Amino acid sequence: MSIPVDVADLAKALTDFGAGYLLTVSAEGRVKAVTVEPRVEGDVVLVPGPGKGSTANITANPDVTLLFPPREHHGFTLLVDGTATVEGGPDGTARITPSTAVLHRPASHADGPAAGGCGQDCHPVG
Repeated sequence: MSIPVDVADLAKALTDFGAGYLLTVSAEGRVKAVTVEPRVEGDVVLVPGPGKGSTANITANPDVTLLFPPREHHGFTLLVDGTATVEGGPDGTARITPSTAVLHRPASHADGPAAGGCGQDCHPVG
């Protein structure tokens, strides 16, 4: 089950999650995952110090995904897809312009925590 998250509500949605992962893809098609603690400013997500490998991947392929695992067993995962640029090199900041965001969990995890009175397959943001 996937529940769309309005990009305008992303900062609020992130308060329900801890650290996440920045997923990038190299020119050769290899996926790289690094732990991140991004923040939202306006309509972009900022990831400080993405690292040398992630910076190279973003240069080769700016399409990225941020993945925030659930804090609770069988809870929702937050997935954010977007396009990134890096300012200031590997120790600089990745600026991600989100295109979509969803809260997701498979149907087999419907026994997870109910959310805000809207049943097992939805979750309000914030």
